[in-house]
Amino acid sequence: MSSRVDHFQTIPALIKILGDASVASGKNILDKKLRHLMDIRASQLNHCAFCLDMHVKEAKLHGERELRLYHVAIWRESPLFTAKEKAALALTEALTRIDNHGVSDAIYSELAEHFTQEEISALTFSIAIINAWNRLQILSRAEPGSLDSAYGLDRADLS
Repeated sequence: MSSRVDHFQTIPALIKILGDASVASGKNILDKKLRHLMDIRASQLNHCAFCLDMHVKEAKLHGERELRLYHVAIWRESPLFTAKEKAALALTEALTRIDNHGVSDAIYSELAEHFTQEEISALTFSIAIINAWNRLQILSRAEPGSLDSAYGLDRADLS
């Protein structure tokens, strides 16, 4: 079998645009920890090992508690997440696994209780961006942890 495409090599201009969008999106979400939780959940749902590995390490480096990282997969049942975080995670799931009904009124109502219209838009862009990264990394079969030293993720001490 031939090696998979390396998007960083084949289309660096588009990768830079997506990277710039990631940075800009991150500045629009008030809480970095929330962004990490959303990135982790989308990566779990998409089975993107590279991104899941990366975002768990980033979350730990930004002060996220390990037990909460373990509970992301069971966020609905876990008492460790706030109603605001649960609303963002529900949107993450709804937009990552879009069904025939889209985003329900119940999910949107819950979002509107905790976020402004601008914040909801920022959350939506963030979810769209992590889903794009997941798809790129899944196709290329990027190896989890392969860029840890380049991104300083080896400091997370999760090897």
